[in-house]
Amino acid sequence: MLKTLLKPTLIACLALSSPAIGDDHDSGFGAAGVLSGKNKEDLPPLTLSSGMPISEGPWVLKSGTYYEFEIIGDGSQELALTGPEFFRSIWIDEIVVEGLEIRPLGLDSVEFDEAGEMEIGFLAIKPGRYYMKVPGSTGETQRIEITIE
Repeated sequence: MLKTLLKPTLIACLALSSPAIGDDHDSGFGAAGVLSGKNKEDLPPLTLSSGMPISEGPWVLKSGTYYEFEIIGDGSQELALTGPEFFRSIWIDEIVVEGLEIRPLGLDSVEFDEAGEMEIGFLAIKPGRYYMKVPGSTGETQRIEITIE
C-alpha cells in the first residue's frame, strides 16, 4: 500500500521540480547553456614581456561564468606562465593559437619561446583564491591574483 502511494507522489514531485524541456526562462541561458553568449565575459589580456607587469590588476571571477582572455608574448625573452591550482579549478573549453583550436583535458602552464598570442576560453568552476605567475619569479608584477566567487 505504501509503495503504491509513494511512486505517484515521487513522480509528481519530480515533474514539478524539473523545468519543461526547452524552458530556459529560469536559467537565463539559451540553448547552449553556460556556454551561451549571455554568460560570456572577456578579461583583460596578460602580457609576457621581460621586466614588465603581466597584468593590470587582479581578476575576480564568478563561478559558472564563461571567460576568455589573451596571453601576449612579445618575444623579448623566453617566458612561461604557470598556475596549476587555477587551471584545476576551471574547465578549459579551448586554447586558440594562430587559428588552431586546442581542446585540452587539463593544463599546468604555457610557454612562449618567441613572440605570439594565444586565447584561452574557460568556465570558472571552483571558488577560491588562485594565481598565475612567471615561474621562478618573486616580484608581485610577475603574478596575477585570481579569485573565483
